Amino acid sequence: MAGKQINKILELKDLHVSFDTPDGEVRAVTGLDFELHEGQTLAIVGESGSGKSQTALAIMGLLSENGRASGSVIFGERDLMQLSQKELNEVRGQDISMIFQDPMTSLNPFLTIEKQMVEVVMHHQGLRKDEAHAQAVEMLRAVRIPDPEERILDYPHQYSGGMRQRVMIAMGLLCHPQLLIADEPTTALDVTVQAQIINLIAELRKKSSMSIIIITHDLAVVADIADRIMVMYAGQMVESGSARDIFYRPQHPYTKGLLKSVPRLDRAGETRLQAIPGNPPNPVSVPDGCRFRDRCEHAVEACRQDPPVQEADGHRASRCIIEIDDKELPA
Repeated sequence: MAGKQINKILELKDLHVSFDTPDGEVRAVTGLDFELHEGQTLAIVGESGSGKSQTALAIMGLLSENGRASGSVIFGERDLMQLSQKELNEVRGQDISMIFQDPMTSLNPFLTIEKQMVEVVMHHQGLRKDEAHAQAVEMLRAVRIPDPEERILDYPHQYSGGMRQRVMIAMGLLCHPQLLIADEPTTALDVTVQAQIINLIAELRKKSSMSIIIITHDLAVVADIADRIMVMYAGQMVESGSARDIFYRPQHPYTKGLLKSVPRLDRAGETRLQAIPGNPPNPVSVPDGCRFRDRCEHAVEACRQDPPVQEADGHRASRCIIEIDDKELPA
């Protein structure tokens, strides 16, 4: 019997994002391509300034006024880059939702949680206020807010950081979107709460066919939830593959460096964590050739030329000409 066909929900083709600044043009994302399928979780990983968040904002059409994007963002059968602002507003919240980094600044401090949640449902689904209220309470219960009938009447400052993030997740899921984008959903939360939030997202995904993009600088955060991982550096994809490939058979020196900087309980005391030397390049004057070469211990003269994207096994890719000995990789 043939396997069930998994539909492609999102495809980015040659995405470029840049910003006009007093110092010159900042190239935040350069020639990015990737696909996301129904029910799949993709983690986009990299240091601050690698272009992760700007990729998400370009998908949502929420770049700042000095930003511009080109390329294609195909969602279903429509190119989001070609939609009017009105059409984008219909997609956002209804079909694609986004959880932002800081829930305290994303929630309106002057409005109750009820007011903010009910407004979303009434706008996108046309429900009466009492129906929208009931749906909001049930969604708060789904994300494990205690006493949701009472807590929905509170203001954001009356919630802890972890609870505010749960509210943001609830708001993102109110309209049962096909795609949820979570931008650093565990930033500023302690380790225990981080694990709770990631487990909550994983649990909610299992109950639906929703696709998820998680943006993070911490590979450890997505170890148990991601189906695929895309590693970004200086605005480019440097490696992509299944979570197992990335964690156990990384091909790019930058990915290897990220892994060496992640604490591992199974090797406690055996090895010291290693920081990647140097700093990412200035986005105003990105160097020619491999953008990682000045920080790479494997760099050779050929790295001064733009490295091609090497594809293998039909499902993984690496932007590097160096083949790293598998014996050096983490087990």
